[in-house]
Amino acid sequence: MNGIHPAASDHLPAFITAPDETDVLMVVMAIILLLFVLMVGVLYFRLHALPERFAHKKVQFEIVCVLALLAMFTHMHIFWIAGLLLALIDFPDFSGLLRRIAGSTEKIATKEPGVAADEPAAGAMTTTRERQVSPKIEGATMRSG
Repeated sequence: MNGIHPAASDHLPAFITAPDETDVLMVVMAIILLLFVLMVGVLYFRLHALPERFAHKKVQFEIVCVLALLAMFTHMHIFWIAGLLLALIDFPDFSGLLRRIAGSTEKIATKEPGVAADEPAAGAMTTTRERQVSPKIEGATMRSG
């Protein structure tokens, strides 16, 4: 049964295989398809990780990661766009300013009634160092004035 069927033409293309032989073209195309699907998956995950690479600060990074995961699992691209926009915007650092406000508020809250504004209350902790003036400099300024 290795002969050619009588109804077949004399010239057959190279990709047609004889019975009980391995179809080489199908095996090659299966490998190419598998590699293509793998490459598309890698591209998809790299694209979804793009906003995470742009995020600058820890809180911003965490929010962008959550948005990217939501976009990946829900297939709603608005989350990915929001994460990308959030990652590209550099927010100013308000933590230093808020720490100063909190420190000043604590300082005001620990003052005793009737104490002057320049004097710290007894037992109150201050975050700034008092300026110490040496007697030589203090005497020099008093003589000149």
